[in-house]
Amino acid sequence: MTARAEAVRAAGGEGTAPAAHAASGPPGGVGIYTQKLGMWVFLASEVMFFTALIGSYIILRWGAGNPWPDTRAVLNIPTTAVNTFILICSSVSMVKAYAAAVRDDQKHLKRWLLTTVVGGAIFVGVQVREYIKLVHHGFLPSSGLFGATFYTMTGFHGFHVTCGVISMAWVTIRAFRGKYKGGNYHGIETIGLYWHFVDLVWIILFTIVYLV
Repeated sequence: MTARAEAVRAAGGEGTAPAAHAASGPPGGVGIYTQKLGMWVFLASEVMFFTALIGSYIILRWGAGNPWPDTRAVLNIPTTAVNTFILICSSVSMVKAYAAAVRDDQKHLKRWLLTTVVGGAIFVGVQVREYIKLVHHGFLPSSGLFGATFYTMTGFHGFHVTCGVISMAWVTIRAFRGKYKGGNYHGIETIGLYWHFVDLVWIILFTIVYLV
């Protein structure tokens, strides 16, 4: 028996070998496929970036003894709370999309990806609307330290969510073209990691900027 035949036999038959490879990723190394490893490295840099922003905000607000305005009088907390809930729901739908991809359930994969895209787009739209209202009422990036830090943190986060929505839309288009059939769910998992990250960052921002 040849070496190839032995390998096929160990994998459970020639027909199942490709699917097993797709599910487990490339052999050797740390056992993580390239896209996922690259996303983890990218997210590590993003953690450092947002940690610097949030740490600067905390120092400026509580460590420097600067007078700080009442955020409840400036920001629309109820609307932003609902918007936060929408973003969290989009993270849940992303989990369901990934689960459907693992099961090779193409119908539900497309449905949950669309739900995630719509949820992210709604979040960005509401944030833009809130920006317009704040600017109309005279709250600008030049309105002291609070204005500068608020627009910097939420603006960068909004940019990340926008990039995520665009990427998610592309993944959804690929799903409708049948690119994630037969256990090929690596692209879904990779974009899901990014999406969960931006959701987590927003929960932290919403807590320390709007609620505390």
